[in-house]
Amino acid sequence: MSRLTAPILFIALLLAVWQITVKALHVPAYLLPAPSDIVLALSQNLGVLTASALTTLQMALWALIAASLTACAIAVLLALSPLAECSVRPVAVALQVTPIVAIAPLVNIWAGLDHPHRAVVGLAAVVAFFPIFSGALTGLKAADPDLERLFDLYGASRLQRLARLRLPSAVPYLLEGHKVAAGLAVIGAVVAEFVSGSGGSQGLAWRLLEAANRLQTAKMFAALLILGLIGVAAHAVFQAIEGLVLKRWRGR
Repeated sequence: MSRLTAPILFIALLLAVWQITVKALHVPAYLLPAPSDIVLALSQNLGVLTASALTTLQMALWALIAASLTACAIAVLLALSPLAECSVRPVAVALQVTPIVAIAPLVNIWAGLDHPHRAVVGLAAVVAFFPIFSGALTGLKAADPDLERLFDLYGASRLQRLARLRLPSAVPYLLEGHKVAAGLAVIGAVVAEFVSGSGGSQGLAWRLLEAANRLQTAKMFAALLILGLIGVAAHAVFQAIEGLVLKRWRGR
């Protein structure tokens, strides 16, 4: 049995058990809909859910780009100065462990109540920042010690050491950090839309709230299904990029 066939069969088995159990026990649809009801709700609301999914995906991508640029720039600057790293790292850790719900009102005010997209992107970028930052900083310090001594022997400057040794050594860590951050950016965008308190962004989170208020549980599951597919697709894309880049990186 192939690696692709096994999970498909397992998911099919779970869905079959779910369908039979719900129908046999006569579980109310508003409490737990059957998979067939979820598929029906998905087909009936496909246009609306697809538009909302694209909105969520767009905000997650912008958040990932912002987090990547900011985290990589800060990590490179800190790699040039151990003192700066000691000063900034506690602030980065404090930002990471601060609940997004706690800072959402501030970000909403700063972004402007008329611009909910900015608030969602900003909050999602905060969530995606730390994996990239941590991976970049770890990778920049993971160069081979023998090569470090060789650069010392030839009197390389800090910039030469950074560009020709530490940045290439950080490639695997950067890719891993971005792979983790891609999923977190999607999660962050959805959570940020929940806590932003505005339906102006019209993403998947708003569709979930809308369906919950109307007890449309099947529509909620349909939105969750699309959200899960977005997360799986994002992870798969970065997994493929990681495989291609690392194959060439190891070859060199």
